Amino acid sequence: MNRYLLPVSVLGTAVGGAVLLKDYVTGGTCPSKATIPGKTVIITGANTGIGKQTALELARRGGRVILACRDMEKCEAAAKDIRGETLNPRVCARHLDLASLRSVREFAKKIIKEEERVDILINNAAVMRCPHWVTEDGFEMQLGVNHLGHFLLTNLLLDKLKASAPSRVISLSSLAHVAGHIDFDDLNWQKRKYDTKAAYCQSKLAVVLFTKELSRRLQGTGVTVNALHPGVARTELGRHTGMHSSAFSSFTLGPIFWLMVKSPQLAAQPSTYLAVAEELEGVSGKYFDALKEKALAPEAEDEEVAQRLWAESARLVGLDVSHEPPVRGQSRPR
Repeated sequence: MNRYLLPVSVLGTAVGGAVLLKDYVTGGTCPSKATIPGKTVIITGANTGIGKQTALELARRGGRVILACRDMEKCEAAAKDIRGETLNPRVCARHLDLASLRSVREFAKKIIKEEERVDILINNAAVMRCPHWVTEDGFEMQLGVNHLGHFLLTNLLLDKLKASAPSRVISLSSLAHVAGHIDFDDLNWQKRKYDTKAAYCQSKLAVVLFTKELSRRLQGTGVTVNALHPGVARTELGRHTGMHSSAFSSFTLGPIFWLMVKSPQLAAQPSTYLAVAEELEGVSGKYFDALKEKALAPEAEDEEVAQRLWAESARLVGLDVSHEPPVRGQSRPR
């Protein structure tokens, strides 16, 4: 045997060890084997990346899975792929453009009319570090899609979620929330020079604050609300950063990227875990990094900021809050 060649058994052990190390570093796979027959799941942005893989995981577990996407051609193709791979015929595509409040309202109206229940809502869709674009309604794109669109969608579906309790709302945030700050004087970057990174961090902090406030408002309803950081994944989300395509990333940081950057399949595991794990029944208002609960940045724990953001978000999207009861133990935000 060539002395420069490793025996197959040694090579296999090394490769297996490397895979196990990557799983450990990136959080691993969902430990729960729970199935969800009879439950209806809505996943936004589910035609590709983490969303599609989450839909695949939950379809395998027997759920009725609704893919809610802007691009219907890709959405229909993804639904077809998932039906074929899982042999679950209860996977369908629905149009939803989170950059349009009109589209969000139309989608919610259709769901309320046609679906008997909504057991799991996964707010997965996002844009990351795009140019200074605005939504159909004039909102800065990252705040509009990542937070405001999901804020309106979730609120419009709350009655259906409550009627289906115990039910779950899961929102994908990011570790980037720790660098975020909610600038109430200029949420939509109309006064300052646009900073695509700061705008992204603000939007992901807004997701966590919304999660915390919604959880407080839903105490005793049987609806739980949690946020998560899925990890850094090799998906289309990073297309505006160039991180995965640069020569520096590919060659200089190659081994580090292989170890730290998740596949969409691995990045979908936290969403799956929060959606199905029986041990998380009743757990609400928490933030998970991969499969473990983690502490939040100080601003994300600020209840006054969370209430103020809720009130401002409701105003921006035209949500009627006149009949909302005040949060238990707190006065209505002014």
